[in-house]
Amino acid sequence: MHQQINSRQYFSIELLTWYERSKRDLPWRRSRNPYYIWVSEIMLQQTRVDTVIPYFERFIDRFPTIEALATAPEEDVLKCWEGLGYYSRARNLQTAAQQVVELHGGKVPDDTSAVAALKGVGPYTTGAIMSIAFNRPEPAVDGNVMRVLSRYFLIEEDIVKVGTRKLMEKLVVELIPDGRASDFNQALMELGALVCTPKSPSCLTCPVMAYCAGRIEGMEMQLPIKSKSKPPRPELRYVALVEGTGEHADKVLVRRRPDTGLLAKMWELPHVLTEQKNRNSNQKAAEIKANNKLSENNSSHLMLDALASPLDAELLTAGFPAKLQQHFMNIEHIFSHILWEMHVFKYVEIEQAEQVLVAVAEQQQTYDVNHLGDESLEYRWITQADMESLTFPNVFLKILNQYFNNHKSI
Repeated sequence: MHQQINSRQYFSIELLTWYERSKRDLPWRRSRNPYYIWVSEIMLQQTRVDTVIPYFERFIDRFPTIEALATAPEEDVLKCWEGLGYYSRARNLQTAAQQVVELHGGKVPDDTSAVAALKGVGPYTTGAIMSIAFNRPEPAVDGNVMRVLSRYFLIEEDIVKVGTRKLMEKLVVELIPDGRASDFNQALMELGALVCTPKSPSCLTCPVMAYCAGRIEGMEMQLPIKSKSKPPRPELRYVALVEGTGEHADKVLVRRRPDTGLLAKMWELPHVLTEQKNRNSNQKAAEIKANNKLSENNSSHLMLDALASPLDAELLTAGFPAKLQQHFMNIEHIFSHILWEMHVFKYVEIEQAEQVLVAVAEQQQTYDVNHLGDESLEYRWITQADMESLTFPNVFLKILNQYFNNHKSI
């Protein structure tokens, strides 16, 4: 027990000494403004610090107060968040800002239960806000913290389990020196981010290496123990990049997603989920080969033949018949639970298409097209400049920017 107490005291003292000497100059650390700290913690969820910094600065410049965020159009908030991903974070943040205005006069309350009741604020974020902004001795246990504690104290419990998190939250509270909660929790996170990293921990330069039980036992690379999560479910999607003609020349067709669900209200290229049962690697290779062949055989495509796919039927159903031109690119996008494997095809708008609609009216009914569940989706033709005012998920930004940049160089 004496050795354990010494190792804990050593840990807290040396960690704080190191932090005071080595902490990074981050924009949200330059004040104790609870709003700034709150925004930064939401942005930092599953996102690297270097990525977050410019987003944080733009966001605070655009929404300098909780009231400004609470009253802003949702579209403006999402546009300011564009590229960070996990857009429910932005929506929840705005909803929570509205709660703070309505319930707490526009100021983040210095009350743990009140902060925990805000939309999108879980145990970690609650602890981070309360400890960093208000210097309350609350635990803020994220992946970095669990890795540090697992190694230093040789904790071999599965960090995915709720009981392990509770154990570590209790341990953090015991480790926080009186009056130093703000610096201590930030120091703990900083050590995990910069020194006690997942794959290549810098043990020789670690400020607390002397009593690190994981290092002493040679187990630093085996810790923390983490059970494997299920891999994301793969989905094959065909995407239409439709070039406009006539009055729509130099424009591309996009649509807005439904008001609820995944990527709600954001803009995207039309696409369909395809049937992919028993689709093995050989079939995938054959599809890619066939996609590449399209660009060699453009002249062989007849209008009605092109309309024989679910993607063509999707466009036709929406009232935008188009002719397949060529395969454009393949791209992947990973959500927490889904992997979108996207095959993008370039189309050209068909003008005077009434006769086409009549010719295939019966034929298109045989196709099992996976719609988004809303037949009144908003479609529009856009230029690259229009993208400045519309919010797109990252994957569609990449496709559109590549298309428009290539289009300019032709």
